[in-house]
Amino acid sequence: MLQRLYIHNFRCLENFELPIKGMSSALLIGKNGAGKSTIASALEVLQSIGRGINRVGQLVQSKDFARGRSDVPIRFEIEVLIENKLYKYALALELPENFKELRVFEEQFIVAGNIIYSRKEAQVTVYNNSQNREAQFLVDWHLIALPVIQKQSETDPLHIFKTWLAQMIILAPIPSLMTGDSNGETLEPKREGSNIGEWFSGLLARYPAAYTQVDQYLREVMPDIKDFLNELIGKDFKSMIVRFEENNANLSVSFKDLSDGEKCFFLCAVVLAANKSYGPLFCFWDDPDNYLSLSEVGLFITSLRRSFKNSGQILMTSHDEEAIRKFSNENTFVLDRKSHLEPTLIRLLSEMSVQGDLVDALISGDIEL
Repeated sequence: MLQRLYIHNFRCLENFELPIKGMSSALLIGKNGAGKSTIASALEVLQSIGRGINRVGQLVQSKDFARGRSDVPIRFEIEVLIENKLYKYALALELPENFKELRVFEEQFIVAGNIIYSRKEAQVTVYNNSQNREAQFLVDWHLIALPVIQKQSETDPLHIFKTWLAQMIILAPIPSLMTGDSNGETLEPKREGSNIGEWFSGLLARYPAAYTQVDQYLREVMPDIKDFLNELIGKDFKSMIVRFEENNANLSVSFKDLSDGEKCFFLCAVVLAANKSYGPLFCFWDDPDNYLSLSEVGLFITSLRRSFKNSGQILMTSHDEEAIRKFSNENTFVLDRKSHLEPTLIRLLSEMSVQGDLVDALISGDIEL
């Protein structure tokens, strides 16, 4: 479970801290441009590192410095509780004068208070314990050390943490890109949901029982659904087909021809099944209520919150009043940014004084930090 996320000098986030310790679900609200999607981008940097991308230039660009302030390093810090152990990872990236690509300034990984490795510029030190140094070696300044250091076993803290990062679910779906076609398998969905076919294939291949979980949710939101297939239509190529039935009449629909909202129902079903099958997982979903009708939003948000209440953790953003009403003041964060020249501010709603109804205050623009 994510305990704390700290981001500094990255786009509109300066000295920004998101403390969600103990929250199985939380909501971010605020005006457009306040920084909600930028949090997802920062998480995506860490997710990519967990998935093996270690070239700094593939993760962060010079344009990502807040207001072009390249004299101060970009810094990411994340604290995660995994099986009652606290994992802390910090990464700082700099852009020296006359350099075109950012490089690593410092990096550190700590588990349960013990330093696993630390890095200053090119020098990496791996520790046997907090007192004794085990090994030192040099790494190209433009390469991040976390994906480079080899795991010793499946129980190696490095492996456990990298797996957690890699399996983070970060979503801002674009239904037009979600075709349901696949020529491979994965447990690592893309942010726009374009590889839902590969994700669905990977989920069922490794966890066949997940089909029941997906089917159960889809029957709640689409009562006329009969079943869904992942048909092999060519060598190593599959395509998702959805079948509906009512009054003895049948209809088969290619996944790509479903409505935008129906595709999001499928995505939600796979998220819920993934969290149950190989979780607990952390999920960030940017505007999950997009593409849904007003009558569908409440059940959609409630299903996500209920699933992650017992296992895993979900962080959402929303502008929809029905979605906002499904959260309490104790797990709703308000983001505000005075102008494009100012950094994002954040406060827990329970710490703010809001006159009258929250949604009315948001509509009138009366909430400011």
